Amino acid sequence: MAEAVRHDKTARQLRLLSDALDSGRLGPVKRLVNTLSPAEIGNLLESLPPGKRVVVWGLVDPEDDGEVLVHVGEEVRESLLADMDTDEIVAAVEDLDIDDLADLVEDLPDTVIDEVLKSMDRENRERLEQVLSYPEETAGRLMNPDVVTVRADTTIDVVLRYLRLRGELPEHTDHLYVVSRRHQYLGRIALAALLTHEPGTPINKLIDDEQPAIDVNETDNEVARKFSDHDWISAPVVDDNNILLGRITIDDVVDIIRGEAEHQALAAAGLDEEEDLFSPVRRAVKRRMMWLGINLGTAFLASSVVGRFEGTIEKIVALAVLMPIVAGMGGNAGTQVLALMIRGLALGQVGASNVRTLLWKELRVALLNGLTLGAVLGIVVWAWFHDPALSLVIGSALTINLIFAATAGVMVPLTLKRLGFDPALAGGVILTTVTDTMGFLAFLGLATLLLLR
Repeated sequence: MAEAVRHDKTARQLRLLSDALDSGRLGPVKRLVNTLSPAEIGNLLESLPPGKRVVVWGLVDPEDDGEVLVHVGEEVRESLLADMDTDEIVAAVEDLDIDDLADLVEDLPDTVIDEVLKSMDRENRERLEQVLSYPEETAGRLMNPDVVTVRADTTIDVVLRYLRLRGELPEHTDHLYVVSRRHQYLGRIALAALLTHEPGTPINKLIDDEQPAIDVNETDNEVARKFSDHDWISAPVVDDNNILLGRITIDDVVDIIRGEAEHQALAAAGLDEEEDLFSPVRRAVKRRMMWLGINLGTAFLASSVVGRFEGTIEKIVALAVLMPIVAGMGGNAGTQVLALMIRGLALGQVGASNVRTLLWKELRVALLNGLTLGAVLGIVVWAWFHDPALSLVIGSALTINLIFAATAGVMVPLTLKRLGFDPALAGGVILTTVTDTMGFLAFLGLATLLLLR
């Protein structure tokens, strides 16, 4: 419901913007744009064709430029940066949090990166270099080194005086982290505890040491799973020696979850989630051609199976009419299993310990669905062509193909992951090949055996 409301709001904003731009009235456009959050502005920019995008980008409040750049895809960001000079880019990114700047900095031209680093003080420059030293899609790249730490041997009144001197807290600060003299993570203390206990209370009596720290090398998907499982707002990040390095906050985790959802949806079609909706035709053609070419190759494989039964099809024309039903049903059934498997793999719910049980369950589901739908299809074919043998063939072929679809739906993503490939990207192509090929083979093979005797 909330997602539908957000989409309706975006569509309404986009319509108002387009109408104002078409009329040449930039005043209403600027007022509308600057009532939006940076994330909303980024979403609108991605929804506009290049010409209108440039106009709207020029009307964005310069103070929001950096945050907007963080909230758009890489391809759109590249086009926006191309319209900015070095001074504008430096001004846009200099106030970003270290974790957001780390996401952005590698997309900047080398000359701009040098200027950005020169504009930073030594402490923040070292923090940025530290974050960039970790591989992408790990906790190290997600973390913000700006954390508030306290010692266990102090009291609440000392901590409160320190916070007043500091003057401000990083966003999404719900806990302070307690560290040892060697900066090792000992636990956390809630801000609420500081406000509700006596000023003289020792910090070591209020430490919550139940929240485990996140290892700096953990994957971003594992980080997202932990946040989801424990309802965290923030979490500490440590190295192998339990030295506190930084923290990850819920806003970064939401971005991970959204990005993974977009990746799975687009990767199934062989697309990149960073692709601009209005990318140049040549670039779009180049990106999509590879997967279309692979699909063409697999289509020839399925066609070669059909070609082997050319004589059977010539004698029984009804087979040509009914073939797509078996292949299509197998593809749909396999896609359902594939989607569940990709989700289970992403969440860490599928592994060697339960794959046999999962496969056995899916085979039974496929068998029952095949028998039920095969019987229904057989009755329809009997009424249509008045041929009970043909009804038996197509019902049996459907059941066989659903069983193969279930097997492929479970085993293909597991095999791809074990080989180091992305199941979401390649699974659909392989699954379609299996269901088309086995559907045609089962249907035409049974027809040859039972109808041409």
